[in-house]
Amino acid sequence: MAQVEQEKTFRILKNESGDLMFLIRGRLQNAEKPRIVYDGKDHALFYRNTENTIILDYIHPMIQGDLSRADHVLIVEARGDSIIREYVAEVKLIKELPLPDMETA
Repeated sequence: MAQVEQEKTFRILKNESGDLMFLIRGRLQNAEKPRIVYDGKDHALFYRNTENTIILDYIHPMIQGDLSRADHVLIVEARGDSIIREYVAEVKLIKELPLPDMETA
């Protein structure tokens, strides 16, 4: 069964070229075919692999337009001051995000 978890303490950074980087908590397993599914609103789903989906809570309104136009983003996973891994994730824009009920997930 796939694990769904919330990520409330991530950061999104944007460089001068407009490229986005997500800084998230490092996980033990590697990402496989990572992608972010986004509907242009407050939340996004980050599929790290077939076993791990992360709800990215509360995308800042100043970033929502940039993320809606992005084809891909850089993901950096860190623990404390150490970078565990970094990779590129595809961004897929959809009409409505299928958010699971976290009380039952």
